[in-house]
Amino acid sequence: MTATLHIQTALRKEVTFLKNTFFTTPFKVANITEDKKSPTLHLMLMSSSPGILDGDNYQLKIELEEGCSLQLYTQSYQRLFNMKQSATQLMEVQLAPYASFCFLPHPSVPHASSVFKATNKIYLAGNCSMVFGEILTCGRKLNGEVFLFSKYQNITEVFICDRLVIKENLLIEPLAIDVNAIGQLEGFTHQASLIYLHPTAKIKPLSELVTELLANEPNVVFGLTEAPVNGLIVRMLGHKAEQLHNCLKNIATILPQQTHFKAIANAV
Repeated sequence: MTATLHIQTALRKEVTFLKNTFFTTPFKVANITEDKKSPTLHLMLMSSSPGILDGDNYQLKIELEEGCSLQLYTQSYQRLFNMKQSATQLMEVQLAPYASFCFLPHPSVPHASSVFKATNKIYLAGNCSMVFGEILTCGRKLNGEVFLFSKYQNITEVFICDRLVIKENLLIEPLAIDVNAIGQLEGFTHQASLIYLHPTAKIKPLSELVTELLANEPNVVFGLTEAPVNGLIVRMLGHKAEQLHNCLKNIATILPQQTHFKAIANAV
């Protein structure tokens, strides 16, 4: 099944609103913004499907106009069911100048024999901010399915003014590699990553805050590195999906995200 989703946001009186949305089954979009005067729009991506099935092809496109601020949420864990062939997902995000985007989806849970490839292409204009996360589990751990999926690949490319600045390629084929080997997961079953970019944020003190936050997490190892542009990349290994998801959300709360579009616009 091919399913499509298209979201467009715009700015009205310094408040981001949903300008246009189009989706096909099984997608739905819900506006969960509580404070209607808040400059940030909060949308939840929902699905009537229990998960991604064999042969599925999901295509998502998100466009933010100048100065918009969007936080996108998911409803539940993304389950990747048993497959004879494969499933794919393409997500394209386009940010106009001074826009900010935050997306920390629920963890992916690949079932036995699943084959999945996701591609994320994020295009930022000048002075944009983004927080983008990913969590991969070993599968249905409580059912005894630990790394029984066939293949999982997630490619994320971030462009600023059409120049590629970050490319990540997460590829795990449990039948081809020993996931517990040195240099692989080394006994951990879950992994998470977060990309944060912001034109003016003070990265060094933010790194110290994130380090202090994660240092208190039991049974989690992590690493931080500065991005090739002004930003931060965080990686974590653990054993619990909910714990890692909460870590990403907690990190996002201490990261400046908006880019002060109002002040800049008024100064012009």
